[in-house]
Amino acid sequence: MLPLETFTQNPAPLGNLALSAVIAFVPLLVVFVCLGVFKLKAHWAALAGLGTGLLIAIVAFQMPAALALLAATQGAAYGLFPIQWIVITAILIYQLAVVSGRFEYLRATFDTVSDDPRVQAVLIAFCFGGLLEALAGFGAPVAITATMIIALGVAPIRAAVAVLMANTAPVAFGSLAIPIITAAGLTGIPAFEIGAMTGRQAPFLALIVPVLLLLLVDGVRGVKECWPVGLVTGASFGLAQFITSNYLSTELTDIVAALVGLVATVAFLRVWRPMGSAEARTRFADETERFTGARPQPVERRTLTGRQVFEGLFPYLLVIVVFSIVNLIPAVKKAFASTDLKFGWPGLDGNILDASGKAIGTTVFKLNLLFNPGTLLLICCVIVALVFKITPKAFWNEFVGTMYKLRWSILTVASVLSLAYVLNLSGQTISIGTWIAGTGVAFAFLSPVLGWIGTAVTGSDTSANALFAKLQQTAGQHTGIDPTLLVAANTTGGVIGKMVSPQNLAIAAASVKLDGQESVLFRRMLPWSLGLLLALCTLVYLQSNVLSFMIP
Repeated sequence: MLPLETFTQNPAPLGNLALSAVIAFVPLLVVFVCLGVFKLKAHWAALAGLGTGLLIAIVAFQMPAALALLAATQGAAYGLFPIQWIVITAILIYQLAVVSGRFEYLRATFDTVSDDPRVQAVLIAFCFGGLLEALAGFGAPVAITATMIIALGVAPIRAAVAVLMANTAPVAFGSLAIPIITAAGLTGIPAFEIGAMTGRQAPFLALIVPVLLLLLVDGVRGVKECWPVGLVTGASFGLAQFITSNYLSTELTDIVAALVGLVATVAFLRVWRPMGSAEARTRFADETERFTGARPQPVERRTLTGRQVFEGLFPYLLVIVVFSIVNLIPAVKKAFASTDLKFGWPGLDGNILDASGKAIGTTVFKLNLLFNPGTLLLICCVIVALVFKITPKAFWNEFVGTMYKLRWSILTVASVLSLAYVLNLSGQTISIGTWIAGTGVAFAFLSPVLGWIGTAVTGSDTSANALFAKLQQTAGQHTGIDPTLLVAANTTGGVIGKMVSPQNLAIAAASVKLDGQESVLFRRMLPWSLGLLLALCTLVYLQSNVLSFMIP
């Protein structure tokens, strides 16, 4: 096999940076237009974007066709493992709870905390989802909490938008603060400093997200009747996020915040009850029946035994325990991580150079065998099957059935990640970022937009920081804006982009059995995502001048 041609990235291949950036944005525009305007299914939108991205990479950015195609194959591989592997196992653990009959215990347990489905949605999507984001990330919180909420009687479309909204504020510190650690490694800024600054931005999102979640689940009526509990959840989570990130530990920020938010909410529900709970249950049941043709069975109000409560919670408590052991005990973490395999992507590694002539490191593929959220979830699935005495045949049937249900989601995510790798390795993403970074002092306002774009493309705040953290730092040094502020803004901006990422939309749609309805979710989430982005841009701009005292 003849060696492939080496390719050097050029942010301005058309001789004009602005024009090059506009052309580079076209593949993303194709995806968003296909979803939002033409209402195509997500896998067709992603494939259309991928085809456009490949064409522009080859023709406009002069990337050799063979390298462009290899970039797409590496992205597809990453989309399958670990991303879709996590989603498959996350949904499988829910299916095992259902077939064993224990999920009814979980429904009844949540009902003892509050019989209001809107409050339950906040507890599950925001608090429990935040804890899962802290430990796992990579789509697992969306997949797991969506299946839990829909089983409580919430209509599929409402369950999906709820978990997409909830999976925002915790993302900056997700997977034990991997996005921040990644940014620190690339910029040389201490992770604790980036985390402290992020902890002075993300809590503002945490404060309002639970109230917005109520709005998405039950409209204005839901906010009027339940806003106190949403405010308590958001305020306690955000305050804990600020204190932990600034004074305790960057890595443990979301774990502490999620637990504090959960405890504060449960305690508040001891002394306060929302209005209209019975009416809300009836409305949700009516809507679910119209949507699915089947009316959800009401949860029987009964006193559960301690064993039944434990069995209902067991699969998800097990997830927390397993992820905590593997991530927080150094010896165990080292043992699991020792099974990781790293190799240069054949034909690609060493042949992609940045503008300075240095080989790009993202062409090295990391295959996490055991130290992978999907594999850890599979271990949990096996333990659940053994404890609940699920036969190997039933286990296999659920596994194969889950794979079949997710077939279009798998194609979507593989295509989206293929597009992301083509955009990144061809230099299209850097072109967009370099152009925005050249706006001078106005860059303080626009810096979160880079994080938003990076996460919208890749579905990962970690990837957004890998793309733009160094660029944010350099722009800050050139414009006189604090680089730590801008790197943190990239991180926080990324969490808002996650709710419109085609990857996340596909995961949410598949989890609530709305395959092919990603365009509906996109149209519902885009206004909220842009609105929150505008608010964050304003906050970061103010922090760069009149609110500079907020910079640690």
